[in-house]
Amino acid sequence: MSPIGAFKQTFASARASRNFRLFLMGQFVSAIGTWMTFTATGWLVWQLTRSGSALGINAALQFGPMLVIGAFGGVLADRFDKRKILIITQSLFAVVSVGFAVLVWTDVITLWIVYGLSVLYGCITAIDNPSRQSFYVEMVGEESLTNAVSLNSAAFTGARVIGPAIAGLVIAGAGMTWCFGLDAVSYLFVLGALIAMRPSEFHAQPRSTREKGHLVAGLKYVWRTDELRRPLIVLAIMFTFVFEWQVLMPLLAEVSFNAGPREFGLLSAAAGIGSLVGAVTSAHGNKHPGMRRLGVFSLLVGASMGLVALAPTLAVAYLTMVPLGYAAMVFMINGNTMLQLNAAPQARGRVMALYGIVFLGSTPIGAPIAGWIGQVIGPRAEFALMGALAAVIGVVVLVMRKRRQTVNVDEPEAEEHERAPSAAAIPAR
Repeated sequence: MSPIGAFKQTFASARASRNFRLFLMGQFVSAIGTWMTFTATGWLVWQLTRSGSALGINAALQFGPMLVIGAFGGVLADRFDKRKILIITQSLFAVVSVGFAVLVWTDVITLWIVYGLSVLYGCITAIDNPSRQSFYVEMVGEESLTNAVSLNSAAFTGARVIGPAIAGLVIAGAGMTWCFGLDAVSYLFVLGALIAMRPSEFHAQPRSTREKGHLVAGLKYVWRTDELRRPLIVLAIMFTFVFEWQVLMPLLAEVSFNAGPREFGLLSAAAGIGSLVGAVTSAHGNKHPGMRRLGVFSLLVGASMGLVALAPTLAVAYLTMVPLGYAAMVFMINGNTMLQLNAAPQARGRVMALYGIVFLGSTPIGAPIAGWIGQVIGPRAEFALMGALAAVIGVVVLVMRKRRQTVNVDEPEAEEHERAPSAAAIPAR
């Protein structure tokens, strides 16, 4: 394939949809600010407490509301206009960033204030995430969904390369106030994109009715649908006990390598480079997601974490973070698109709310555990422990998939032939 052809294939969904192009550009700018805030918040908590447990607690509070009200956010996404929901939530995110900037600038910030703002951020995320995740299909349609999710992941992780690196430099040179302030400004770009969209060009999706019982019906539907239940269980275990490695980044920088905020930012940026490569290659390949890929990339995540644990120097640690970011991103894209494609349209918001619960809502459980264990046994040993668990999960997924194929001779060898349940499979209430 020629370079021009490869470019067209990689950016197919963005080329075909003006609405998605606007969203993609706005998300990229906003995500740079978001990663600056994530980096600054982690460093702020570390400077206030010097405690790995405090880092874990803050992450738990930041995403804890997803466990409580995340499913309700999915009900809202299935019932109301997702674009309008996103305009409201993105505006509220900007307000939280302004609050951080003012409180740090006036030097009245305390750990408890950080915790409070993290809870507020989590509540907004619980409403925002299901609408945003299920909004892609309305912009590009089902055929381009994998490509669109991959491109959006590429934008977010490309920002992850830029955001933490900028944050480290800004913290060292100008202070944390500027990180939060720039994040607040960045939300103007995604808000502008949402407002400028043309609703007439959306791919209309069925909405749920207004009767009661949608939440319970959605949960029952997911549990009885094998193509949704299996990946959700794997994702829940991985996100809770393996993907909390980002909580350990400040400890890895300072405890293992005696480094500062610049190096902490660069470690995060190195993982972001790998994630960007993973997202772009997923967009270019546009492969149909399945359990086999979920198992393979669980194994790769485990192997990559083992390399990080063995890194003898900071320079080597930078290099080992790249394959970890790559494997983690492809794993997440596979799980995300697998759920969306296998979900009935009028239940997609609730299904993606459950994805958000296992992705973000798992943090209140996993992050404090990871922070505490990392402080007790050290970040290197923690990386090795998480990597071993990821490898075991990958092996179990692949073995169970092989057994299912052996037992059910009618099941095709290729995951590409898995089919989503019909829309009639989920009740209206």
